[in-house]
Amino acid sequence: MAKGNLIKVFPGGNTCKGFHSFYDYIIDDADATRIFIIKGGPGVGKSTFMRKIGETMLERGFDVEFHCCSSDNNSLDGVVIPAIKVALIDGTTPHIVDPKNPGAVDEIIYLGEFWDESRVRKHKEEILKTNARLKRLYRTAYSALKEAKVIRDEWESYVSESMIANRANKAVANLIQAIFNGVAPRYERPAKVRHLFATAITPNGIVTGHVESLLHDVQQLYAICGEPGSGVPQVLARITDMAYSKGLHTQLYHCPFNPANIDLVILPEIKVAAMNVHPPHTFDPSSIPNLTAMKLNLSNFIDQDKLSIYAHEISSATYRYQACLDRAVSYIRQAKLTHDYMESFYVPAMNFDAIDAKRQDILQRILNYANEYHGQEHINTAG
Repeated sequence: MAKGNLIKVFPGGNTCKGFHSFYDYIIDDADATRIFIIKGGPGVGKSTFMRKIGETMLERGFDVEFHCCSSDNNSLDGVVIPAIKVALIDGTTPHIVDPKNPGAVDEIIYLGEFWDESRVRKHKEEILKTNARLKRLYRTAYSALKEAKVIRDEWESYVSESMIANRANKAVANLIQAIFNGVAPRYERPAKVRHLFATAITPNGIVTGHVESLLHDVQQLYAICGEPGSGVPQVLARITDMAYSKGLHTQLYHCPFNPANIDLVILPEIKVAAMNVHPPHTFDPSSIPNLTAMKLNLSNFIDQDKLSIYAHEISSATYRYQACLDRAVSYIRQAKLTHDYMESFYVPAMNFDAIDAKRQDILQRILNYANEYHGQEHINTAG
């Protein structure tokens, strides 16, 4: 049996607007077979619970989505098995999720059932202090990102003022024509739009390595780059609007710094994607077989003489922006270490053997849902 494809995304992000959640797009609850919402404290094994189920389904040939945590990119906030419309989601803060259709679609799995309450309670004061410290670290990180946004806006203003608009507009019009030439409208059903992050600001900096997993079915990639302020997000927004007007399903992956901007658009029905490839976004199209790439560099339409007037201001803004970004990452890293410390109060109190047994029960239920969809071809017994 061939192993399934693993896709990695982020459902939430540490952004200039604070923690930004796209949790409502992890799975369409109106269409879901089952949503398991995992609750419990730090260190109780929520991520491992979901990961092991996801890995088992991968081995059984199912494509699986790992929804990674932006505050700890080695941890999971969710797992989705699209073929059978099943999801497991971490429902704890800062992305609190509760059942919307209890019993019919979703249910809570509470791993707090498997801790020794007395062993946790004896650390009550330290847990409360650590929680307060954690909140302060994130507030400081988000303040630094908000400051970075002000500086970024200044930086972008110098570039946007220097653009040769008519030449840029012509190039963008040609690009959009190339993407949608011959694409027939699809008005027989509503167009679906899904919002997530492909990259994130994490304790390890900006993580961009998940993009390749999203493009394995794409045949044509339009790589768009340009200095901040040259209009890359606006081009991706225009592509998105055109896709929607034609009734195409779209997958939108937002900027990890400013979630109002889009970094990646995937149009799965026509196997096309358009992507911001300006640093820090790094992606080598040759890493995916059968992927054809076309590049548009909006920096080619900058009046360099005009821009040179602002050389000092741009240099200053670039330095200050990076300093704020680095400061934010350092506080997110401290928050991660503080969260790890919090876990130390819970891990010794957990009955992980009982959690393993619970995981096997949930895995068997998921395999039963798969059986409803696919007969016995993927199913043996849970193990």
